[in-house]
Amino acid sequence: MAVVHAFDPPERFVVGTVGEPGARTFFLQARLGALLVSVALEKQQVAVLAERVDELLDEVMREASSVVPAVAPYGLDDNGPLEQPIAEEFRVGTMTLSWDPDDERVVIEVFPVDDTVTEDDAEDTEPEEMVLVRLEPAHARAFVKRATLVVEAGRPSCPFCGGPIDPNGHLCVRANGFKRRLTDDE
Repeated sequence: MAVVHAFDPPERFVVGTVGEPGARTFFLQARLGALLVSVALEKQQVAVLAERVDELLDEVMREASSVVPAVAPYGLDDNGPLEQPIAEEFRVGTMTLSWDPDDERVVIEVFPVDDTVTEDDAEDTEPEEMVLVRLEPAHARAFVKRATLVVEAGRPSCPFCGGPIDPNGHLCVRANGFKRRLTDDE
């Protein structure tokens, strides 16, 4: 039987990071009372989750009669740091996203990476652990807003190739391998 960390709804559900840009670890963190769960994931997974939640809410807003805000309502911003201690429960492998029309909530299921499962076994294998979060639409919009800001707060992008620029520059493919540095006027 799988361990399910259920937050319906969470008191807090946020994305945050630990470390300096270029070496950050991203975490999804959910809290309900004394239950605090932190799972590690990749920056790209955060970006895709935020994008998909936003798209799902836009679709529900167009098709349903439910009240889904177009943007995160004022007062729901959560700019606080991740709660301590940050104990990684697992590293995220897959996530599912859906809309529950009965409760009018976004449902996010987060599953760990399972390196022991082959592609043939994937459909028959139940994960040992998961995080289940059910968010009201306004809180989902606030989650998207914060997640987008966290993703964008990393290293600046090279204006030529789009790659991240470290403090001491990077080898730009558009400059035939010459090292580009970010200057004060860029």
